[in-house]
Amino acid sequence: MKQSLSSYSGLLLTLLSMAGCGGGGGGGGSAPAAVSNIPRFAYVANQGSQTVSIYTVDAQTGQLRPNGYVTVGASPLSVTVDPSGRYAYVSNSNATVSQYTIGAAGALAPMTPATVPAGVAGTTSITVDPSGRYAYVANGGVGVYQYTIGATGALTPMTPATVAAGTNPVSVTVDPSGRFAYVANFGGSVSQYTISASGALTPMTPATAAAGINPESVIVDPSGRYAYVGNLGGTVSQYTIGATGALAPMTPATVAAGTNPVYVTVDPSGRYVYVGNFGSHTVSQYAIGATGTLTPTAVTPIVATQNAPVAIAVTRGTTPVTYTPKFAYVANFNDATVSQYTIGASGALNAMTPATAAAGTSPASVTVDPSGRFAYVANYNGVSVSQYTIGATGALTPMTPATAAAGTNPASVIVDPSGRFAYIANFMDATVSQYTIGATGALAPMTPATVAAGTVGKNPRFVTVDPSGRFAYVTHSEATTVLQYTISATGALAPMTPATVAAGTRVFSVATTGTIE
Repeated sequence: MKQSLSSYSGLLLTLLSMAGCGGGGGGGGSAPAAVSNIPRFAYVANQGSQTVSIYTVDAQTGQLRPNGYVTVGASPLSVTVDPSGRYAYVSNSNATVSQYTIGAAGALAPMTPATVPAGVAGTTSITVDPSGRYAYVANGGVGVYQYTIGATGALTPMTPATVAAGTNPVSVTVDPSGRFAYVANFGGSVSQYTISASGALTPMTPATAAAGINPESVIVDPSGRYAYVGNLGGTVSQYTIGATGALAPMTPATVAAGTNPVYVTVDPSGRYVYVGNFGSHTVSQYAIGATGTLTPTAVTPIVATQNAPVAIAVTRGTTPVTYTPKFAYVANFNDATVSQYTIGASGALNAMTPATAAAGTSPASVTVDPSGRFAYVANYNGVSVSQYTIGATGALTPMTPATAAAGTNPASVIVDPSGRFAYIANFMDATVSQYTIGATGALAPMTPATVAAGTVGKNPRFVTVDPSGRFAYVTHSEATTVLQYTISATGALAPMTPATVAAGTRVFSVATTGTIE
């Protein structure tokens, strides 16, 4: 993985043997009318890349679909949304909380001020109570900070500003009734509190419940009957909640997760659980059974994220997110242009004005990133890839610089599902160029800039990435095999064992799909 857990721990307490990555309530909201509990957008705080990934949520399956990201000023440790779905808050490693408004399409826009202080370094988690009036921040070096939320969404400290928690508190959440709060303590327990009418926290009796190895996050489902704790040791603890708010372990007490699961949240419908895996740069997805126990939702129950995900939050709404096709682009090999179209309600293409955008020499392939903000064109005889921003009308505008270097005769270009990486199959030099994608969409070559793709004369023609973002495949027009690679946390390609799989004669292209159960 790109960033070690121990490198992150310096921002918390030296007592933490591994980094206490943020966990906190993903909105922790009340359960109003069922029609309002349809999941719409999800946000993942990525500590390793200082970004927050944005996803849309399939209301029927719970599947996340990448929808861009925003860059934050400091390493984010946790993200939460208020019950109304209007505001998002991100706790940062520099002891601040970033404040955002949420747009109609899920986009995040900074408030004024963009950040508020949150004590000393070690702020790891933030949650909002169901009423939307109070916010709580877990701080590994202090305890729990308490805030009131103003009419504009801005935070103001309560009196007292903090309450004590267990050993190294790293995550806080509130139950849907607004009566109970829970704090995951990295030292191995969950603190339990009642909440007064003024929003202040008071420890229960007993004050704590046992958890797994190094608990990192805690969340309560919308029904208020179940709680889940992400444990850095590789599991999720699952509990029932009694009438007094006390936690009782389920049978089984834990379920397996990915590498270093540091964050767990429940979607507003109460049907799905998502776990951010810091070590594998993925989100695991589970369904909640009738008794509250978790089971994986898919054959490959993960989605790719930005580097080192540490938190996830899901908004609610009255209608599911729907996709409306808007724009289409065609690479014109002999014209050195890209045709650009709008897509009508019937699916018919209509030429934009202007009808084309200039490209490099012999454009052979065009792709769009998952957020729909950037487009890339592989220029076969131009030894380059053109890079564009996509405007509100769909028109392409060249970036600065307008191109990035590629290999000899780049024939195919693809962007991975997370929107972090791009790959180009270079026809004549038997390589695949690999790039990282910056916040502006510009491509930057990785180190190394290329990986081998067979031998010269076998002519790699096409490259694609699977829906999970973990694997890449390359075809050769003069070969009878498909090359297969794994994708590392940094985006670099590494040949699988075996490196190839048999196919037909003169293999041109390859497509992948996934299955949800």
